[in-house]
Amino acid sequence: MPDLEEWSTSRLLTTAARLVDHAWNERLLDIGITHAGYTTLGVLSRQGTMTGAKLALAVHVQAQTIGKTIEKLERQGFISRIRDSVDRRSQRITITPTGVEALAKAEDIERTLMVGEGLESFELRSLLRGIVGELAPQRQRPAVAAV
Repeated sequence: MPDLEEWSTSRLLTTAARLVDHAWNERLLDIGITHAGYTTLGVLSRQGTMTGAKLALAVHVQAQTIGKTIEKLERQGFISRIRDSVDRRSQRITITPTGVEALAKAEDIERTLMVGEGLESFELRSLLRGIVGELAPQRQRPAVAAV
């Protein structure tokens, strides 16, 4: 193990994020989604049907990235795309009942992962919310909910 005391804060943060993402994806394999898919399903479940552009903003990724995630989730039946009745060029994305089931299973995995690894703490969440709030572009900053 390298001497972590010598690592910069940004290196520690990006490495930790990558390792958590990897651990997530390993546990989510049985459900058939990735961490990105879980995040996308969660946004759709909480915020309802939306366009791909709005979904990309809500998930804090580029349109191309959300496009790949949407394609995978649609192939598995977790989401559906519906043509907008007003603007036929636009598509509305919604979570399906199968997606709701997958999301519930993933949420159980999240509780196990976060508690099992000691990652769920008020202090850590507060620090991470501060980082996201400072670094996310203005139009993408999430509303900070009271804890």
